Amino acid sequence: MRLDATTYVLNGFRLVSTTGSAVLDLKIKNHSALEALRTGQAKRYDLDSIISALNVSEALSRLGIGHEYTDEIKEGQDALLELSRRGINRQDRFVAKAAELTAINYGMELHDAQLDITTIAQLEKALDMVVLEIKSRKARVIEEKTA
Repeated sequence: MRLDATTYVLNGFRLVSTTGSAVLDLKIKNHSALEALRTGQAKRYDLDSIISALNVSEALSRLGIGHEYTDEIKEGQDALLELSRRGINRQDRFVAKAAELTAINYGMELHDAQLDITTIAQLEKALDMVVLEIKSRKARVIEEKTA
């Protein structure tokens, strides 16, 4: 239950980029994870950050924000999936190939651009979409180590 529905609705129209340091902190976290990947120092939590960003990017594109980049977002997700699967089977050593890193980096750039033009309400809807995909088991899974 919302005590102040009017404020909630009005805030939904605000751009995410105007909300202060939260978006900047998120971008720093995402780009730190990307830098760790680029330098061969990425851990699982770094991959989780990048996965989350690209999943939100896909959801935003489904909402019409950056829908013209659907193929590029998918390429980034595909590269990240392959990289993650390979890394899990190499004792969590996540090393990107050049083409993978390029696709993932482009996906992150798209994510940043989407956040700059997304409203709070749109971001909340995108996050709900991601959670629903995961709960309904429609999201692709990174398998655990193979023997």
